[in-house]
Amino acid sequence: MLQYAIIFFVISVIAGIFGFRGVAGTTQSIAKFLFVLFLILFVLTLLFGSAII
Repeated sequence: MLQYAIIFFVISVIAGIFGFRGVAGTTQSIAKFLFVLFLILFVLTLLFGSAII
């Protein structure tokens, strides 16, 4: 999931360089969402992962 966030971030940077502001904004929003989702899942895994084992 973090890989997808990084991919969307790179796409938004490239689109921003070439002036595609709509595409850059959209991919930036997707990258932010995926990164936050990754962080939430990571913290939940840290908290509850040891309880399962």
